[in-house]
Amino acid sequence: MRTGRLDVPGATLHYEVRGCGPLLVMMPGGSADAGIYDALAVGLADRWTVATFDPRGYSRSTLHGPVTDQLPRTHSEDIARLVELLSPDGAPVAVFGSSSSAVVALDLLSSRPGLLSRVVAHEPPLVELLPDPAAGRALFAAVRESFRRDGVEAAMATMAAGLAPDDDSEQQRGDGADDDHRSADAGKSDGPSPEEAATFRRMVANLPVFLEHVLCPFSGYVPDLAALRAAAPKLVVGVGRDSRAMLPAVAAERLARRVGSGTVDFPGSHIGLTEDPVAFGARLREALLG
Repeated sequence: MRTGRLDVPGATLHYEVRGCGPLLVMMPGGSADAGIYDALAVGLADRWTVATFDPRGYSRSTLHGPVTDQLPRTHSEDIARLVELLSPDGAPVAVFGSSSSAVVALDLLSSRPGLLSRVVAHEPPLVELLPDPAAGRALFAAVRESFRRDGVEAAMATMAAGLAPDDDSEQQRGDGADDDHRSADAGKSDGPSPEEAATFRRMVANLPVFLEHVLCPFSGYVPDLAALRAAAPKLVVGVGRDSRAMLPAVAAERLARRVGSGTVDFPGSHIGLTEDPVAFGARLREALLG
């Protein structure tokens, strides 16, 4: 693995690169950073040059000023600059995003389609595409208010309850570090590796920024449906097999119908990439090559 730093307007990004071949940029969602993709990146590095990174304001990607509300367009411009650095010949690249970073992937595709060869957007939580957008907006506003009033744990509990399907099944999950960590370590008798433990600590430290400055602006993003329709042959929308009743999956399927893009079932739930990285990575490989 090679690491580097990239100055962008208002921040300096930490990025990591593995493998060789066409460039694939993997964008972390929620409060995650580059470490969430370690297992996936290693598995895909035989076919792609896999670039991962910490989003601005998270972990090792430092802001040049105080943290403010983040916008998907700012983050997609960061990705465009990273692509231009790592693909200097201008060859189109593939990108993968999950949850909040899938929103960034959609913004990049709508604003810079010529930069991209393939976009896989896994369960972007686009509340404006829901049958009842007001309810989605109210949920995430309640999560942020819970964080402001009672802290991280209360906010994550509010989100888990709000995202749970009506049947109150085992799919009650949030979009945060605690669920990612527990799922990633499920079945491990020896516990997390030092690298996994370090990733988890950084994700927990990122949660206040996510809950205060990312969750509402990203979930409230209004996609450019006309631009995405024009770029639909490049777009694959991913949906978790175990999360179809949840808000992000419902929004994802409605997006695919609105723009005429393909859909792919991925193993697991909204956080399937940490539940079974091997199976998820195999499905992602198919989606990227399909």
